[in-house]
Amino acid sequence: MINDVVGWLNGLLWGYALVPLLLVAGIWFTVRLKAIQFRHFTHMFSVMRHSRSGDGHGITSFQALCTSLAARVGTGNLMGVAIAISIGGPGAMFWMWVIAIIGMATAFAESTLGQLYKEENSAGVYRGGPAFYMLKGLKSPALALIFSVCLFIGYGIIFSAPQANSIAEAFNYSYNISPWITGTFLTIFSGIIVLGGMKKIARFSELVVPFMGIAYFLVALWVIGANISEIPAILSNIVSSALGLREAGGGMIGAAIMQGIKRGLYSNEAGMGSVPHAAAAATPYPPHPASQGYVQMLGVFFDTIVLCTCTAMIILLSGIELGQEFGIQLTQQALENEVGFWGSDFIALAIFFFGFTSMVANYAYAENSLPFIKMNNKIGRLIFLSVFLGMIFYGSIATLGEVIALADLAVALMTVVNVVAIMLLTKTLVTLAKDYNSHIDKGDIPRFIATPDQEQEMNLTRGIWSEENTRIK
Repeated sequence: MINDVVGWLNGLLWGYALVPLLLVAGIWFTVRLKAIQFRHFTHMFSVMRHSRSGDGHGITSFQALCTSLAARVGTGNLMGVAIAISIGGPGAMFWMWVIAIIGMATAFAESTLGQLYKEENSAGVYRGGPAFYMLKGLKSPALALIFSVCLFIGYGIIFSAPQANSIAEAFNYSYNISPWITGTFLTIFSGIIVLGGMKKIARFSELVVPFMGIAYFLVALWVIGANISEIPAILSNIVSSALGLREAGGGMIGAAIMQGIKRGLYSNEAGMGSVPHAAAAATPYPPHPASQGYVQMLGVFFDTIVLCTCTAMIILLSGIELGQEFGIQLTQQALENEVGFWGSDFIALAIFFFGFTSMVANYAYAENSLPFIKMNNKIGRLIFLSVFLGMIFYGSIATLGEVIALADLAVALMTVVNVVAIMLLTKTLVTLAKDYNSHIDKGDIPRFIATPDQEQEMNLTRGIWSEENTRIK
């Protein structure tokens, strides 16, 4: 009965609300920010030039990017793409590209707002996210509470289950290790890392994510290079299947769109309201809220346009008949066909590191919900930790269909609430983007110092964006 209810809710939210809302929001922010993801494409990279500098209060911009990529890069890239192509055909990849390209503007919006409305806690560490800009920017405690509940359910309970499931399946396929053994190891190892706090999670992500991301990209590049003559036909197949131009693909266009947008959002998280937590925790350079918007736009680009495309090419070049394998095992079998026996082992290793970093980043995100749902105390944190770790073990031994359906529902609930909020804060967002661009046009280092009028208009509190705290040191 629970599965039936979850399926009904997913059909309602994804079929009638979320897909149109995501497309409208992405186009809305692309227009209002004057196609920022295209105009300032190279600027995304230049912002990272000084991304390792910080002030000791927050994490660095590079750590914020790695933490957000740790949550993004995981099952969505290796398993999610496989599911999308299995169900929606090659055309699903086209719609993953579409939702990523317009979603870059949405990611800029939410991450800029997350940085603007951050606050410094008693330990001298920055924190923020959608609940903070809903509370402070929109003056809506009710909306902040609703989002915090969705965040707790999604990142605190559900999202780590698909990651654990993929790792357990990959290890069972490659090494015949029982899922309950993998689940026990993941549960213990995750507990050790998350108890170290946000800075330890960021440091762990900073070390692991770039290494595994580059390694996976190079392997995919090798596969693509070895089959370079087939790439034009693969790209043509993706586009024609997406638009229903092929005879057999005409009836698949709806499935391609739905799976592409579903798995694309689950992978790059643009608009979900998760990444603003990492963006808010950073000490930005340049010292302007919009700089974190550029950093996280870059995260969407790397996640979907680069890494998801790598997985799609590996699968589509392998010659495997779609539908025979499902989930992470499809990616393993595809790479094994291309490079030999070590292909499945490499995917097992990659999904372990990608999936594990996603799980610990999930904990860091969910932790931000605790003050809003009155669980920011010893007992509340103990309950949270127990549920979080328990779901990792459950995900390891559950079926893929169960955990994916729950994850889709949590994604939908979070995204609907967050996208509505950031669209209501468009005026503030446009003001910040114009302020940042005015500095760039003058050749200055962008630095945001709120005037008294801006503080009143944006509902800011004096402190973080005052002159003494945004001075270049």
